[in-house]
Amino acid sequence: MRAAERQHRILVLARQQGRVEVTAAAADFGVALETVRRDLSELERRGLVRRTHGGAYPVESTGFETDLAQRVTRHVEAKRRIAAEAVKLVGEAESVFVDEGYTPQLLAALLPNDRPLTVVTASLSTAAAVADAANMTVLLLGGRVRGRTMATVGSWACAMLSGFVIDLAFLGANGISRDLGLTTPDPVVADVKAKALEVSRRRVFMGHHSKFGAGSFCRFAEVGDFETIVTDTELSSAEAHRYALLGPHVIRA
Repeated sequence: MRAAERQHRILVLARQQGRVEVTAAAADFGVALETVRRDLSELERRGLVRRTHGGAYPVESTGFETDLAQRVTRHVEAKRRIAAEAVKLVGEAESVFVDEGYTPQLLAALLPNDRPLTVVTASLSTAAAVADAANMTVLLLGGRVRGRTMATVGSWACAMLSGFVIDLAFLGANGISRDLGLTTPDPVVADVKAKALEVSRRRVFMGHHSKFGAGSFCRFAEVGDFETIVTDTELSSAEAHRYALLGPHVIRA
C-alpha cells in the first residue's frame, strides 16, 4: 500500500472513531510503528490530525465536522469533569449563554435551579434538557437549525443575541490555538459565537485537551477574550501556563 493511500485510510479511521492509535493502526495495515508515526506526522503537518501520546485526533475543518451523535460518545468522563468544574464559575450570574455542543449540554444540566436564572442557548438539545427546570427561564435563539449539531444559526440568532446583555457565556470551539485563537469550521456558527462573546460580560471557554493547538476555518475569538479556560488534565501544565500568559485563568479538571 502506498503511503498516500495509507494516510488517507488512517485519516478516515480517525474521523470514524474519533481517535487513531499507533499500535492498532500498525497492526491493521501490517506496517511498523514508526511508519504509522511518520504518517501521522505528515497528516498533522497538513492540519488534518492533532498528535497525542500514542495516537492522534482528527482536526475538524470546513470539509469535516463531527455531529452531536458522535460527540456524546467521545471523552465523556473528561467532558463531565470539565462541565462540573465550569459550572462552579456561575457565581451570582442571573443570565448565562450556553453554547452548542455536548460539554455545554452537560453543564446546562448542572446549572443551579434554587434561584431564578435565565439561560440563552442556540442548542435545541440543551433547551429541551433544561426547559422544565425549576426557577429557570430558557430562551432558544431563532434561525436555521443545523442538523449536524441541532443548533440554530444565521441572522435571526445573531439579531436576538444583539438585544441581550448576558452576565456569563460558556463557549466551546472546534479548535483553540495561542496563534490562531478560537476557531470553528462554519462561518454561520462563528457568527453566533462571536455575537455571544460580544454581548457577555464574562466569558468561559470549555474544551477537551484535543482541541488545543488545533485550528479550523473561521476565527471568532482570541484566547485573551476569556477570563477562564476549563479543560482536562491531559493538557500539560506547561501548555496550560502558556495559555494563561495570554490572560485567562486555566483550570485543568
